[in-house]
Amino acid sequence: MNEKEIAELRRRIAPEKHNFTILRGRYINEKRETISEFSTPFFLLPEEESEKYLAIFRRALSGTVGRNLIDIGFSMGQVESGEEHGRLMMLRQSALKEEEAVKAFFDAAAAGVDIEGNALILLAADSYDVPIKHRDEGGMGESDSMFRYIVCAVCPVKEAKSTLTYDAAKKEFHAVSCNWNVGAPELGFLFPAFDGRRANIYNALYYVKNAADSHESFSDAVFKVEPPLPAAEQKQIFESILGDTLGDECSYEVVQAIHDDIAQKIDDHKATRDPEPLVVSKNDVKSVLASCGVSDEKITDFAKRFDEEYGGMDMPPRNLVEPKQFEVKTPDVTVKVNPDRGDLIETRVIDGVKYVLIRADEDITVNGVAINIARDDMAKDE
Repeated sequence: MNEKEIAELRRRIAPEKHNFTILRGRYINEKRETISEFSTPFFLLPEEESEKYLAIFRRALSGTVGRNLIDIGFSMGQVESGEEHGRLMMLRQSALKEEEAVKAFFDAAAAGVDIEGNALILLAADSYDVPIKHRDEGGMGESDSMFRYIVCAVCPVKEAKSTLTYDAAKKEFHAVSCNWNVGAPELGFLFPAFDGRRANIYNALYYVKNAADSHESFSDAVFKVEPPLPAAEQKQIFESILGDTLGDECSYEVVQAIHDDIAQKIDDHKATRDPEPLVVSKNDVKSVLASCGVSDEKITDFAKRFDEEYGGMDMPPRNLVEPKQFEVKTPDVTVKVNPDRGDLIETRVIDGVKYVLIRADEDITVNGVAINIARDDMAKDE
């Protein structure tokens, strides 16, 4: 699914647009035992509660494609006879009215939930009369297809701390223990995928709040599919590949050039408003390395390791670098640099000692205090 397709569905999950008929949920404790289970017609929910549930489901379709929103692909065998895929199809086709399928799903999902403490698993089904897009007029026309889907959100439930509240009858303040509160979803999914604005039963869209954790136990229980490595882990692997394969040719200038090139690709992609996700290939990075004068041998080593680690796949750029962050770090010092001003940093060896030098032509503060670098101090350095 691309960004436009995800945004179209997210906009649909709104009070005046959705067609949710039923809300189903299971509340579990830290041992994954069922505390309660409920099934409620959506139209019977008070307006305030309905809007809060809709906000949770919208949140489960938010974030960055490739980092928080991950494509899950089912094999042909799973679609034809897989238990997990069949269960999802039954939930979708019955609009969550098939009791055995709902129970089986909640049992599997609860066993796979790995977030700390109590959790609430929510399910809703919707049918979207997909309007035809008129390119010439730039608007929407009548529908030619119906997209039926289910959406799931798994939220942590935590007991709020007691607080002082005012008792109007007694005109006094007293400590009151608050109830258990439902937090923003940690994970969730949409099934089937909305590809080309039509149902694709071979895929699902998987949501994780934390890009460093793909919640593999949940995806295995629900999809029986191993998700891609978490985005944070993909970034760590990329950094290791560069350092290990380039060796003594992995200079500050090389890393800066790679960062700048990928950041520029992200900016250009955003400017074109291309809905298709941007990816960075092995060859893209090889071109930057060659332009920096890295030897052919090192570039070949990099390409080989890239294929081994990522299986020859192209990667989401934000899973390789942080475009708005540029950091120089030693075991004792961390310097954060404006990504557009990497030219202010240089590395040098002086009298056999390695230095990271920062050009400081403008105001300098230390712990928020403006300081001055005296000319005598500069003379000593010279």
